[in-house]
Amino acid sequence: MLFSRTIGTVALLLAVHASMGKAADLPQPAPPFVVPVAADAVQRATIILDSYSYAPSHLVVEAGKPVELTLTSVTTITPHNFIIKDPAGSFSIEQDVSAGKTVTIKFTPTQPGIYPIYCDKRLWPLPSHRDKGMEGKLEVK
Repeated sequence: MLFSRTIGTVALLLAVHASMGKAADLPQPAPPFVVPVAADAVQRATIILDSYSYAPSHLVVEAGKPVELTLTSVTTITPHNFIIKDPAGSFSIEQDVSAGKTVTIKFTPTQPGIYPIYCDKRLWPLPSHRDKGMEGKLEVK
């Protein structure tokens, strides 16, 4: 009886330890990047497009002020794109960024809200880059 209680206690401790290790191994989301407003009233930021990720992946901007994003791909072969689509249709951005290239986009968001950012490139029949985690959000305040 003592043996079975000891085995049960050990099993419980191992289960708790294993679950704690898994929680600690999960990546923590990066805090939102508040895009600064420059002296010329333009909100500027650089976004790195890597293998299935954007950095930063969560941008916060002010409505009614111009935004200028420099999109830099650090991949050597894989092309990406940068898409923001407002479901209501107030604005839509679709910009291809070839591997190793830099592109600048400019737009002025007018409506506050949270808009998805994603890459929809894919090599058929594989999952899209968005399915592999290449997404983020634009938060307009």
